[in-house]
Amino acid sequence: EVQLVESGGDLAQPGGSLRLSCATSGFTFDDAAIGWFRQAPGKEREGVSCSSIWGGRTNYADSVRGRFTVSSDSAKKTVYLQMNSLKPEDTAIYYCAAAIGVYECPSRFDYWGQGTQVTVSS
Repeated sequence: EVQLVESGGDLAQPGGSLRLSCATSGFTFDDAAIGWFRQAPGKEREGVSCSSIWGGRTNYADSVRGRFTVSSDSAKKTVYLQMNSLKPEDTAIYYCAAAIGVYECPSRFDYWGQGTQVTVSS
């Protein structure tokens, strides 16, 4: 059974930092792509990043490039999203998602976590 569990969401001040985790199980981690998405109230879900674990590449949305960094730990089957220089507009529920058995980041992700709330406010 594929499972994705996000954690690390919290309240942060503008300019602060948070580190989100996406713990995965139920599939071959090294042959997958993991994406981070977010959705703010009243807005559409948007992609934040995608990491092809198999391909060893990560791409970022323009809105977070230079501030957010993705890393992974294959032994722990976990992907991390380090968020620095946080802005109020980063406030959203953050989700991780998996595409299994792919070399490149896909347009579709079949498995999703439950989300973790990030709030950036003074």
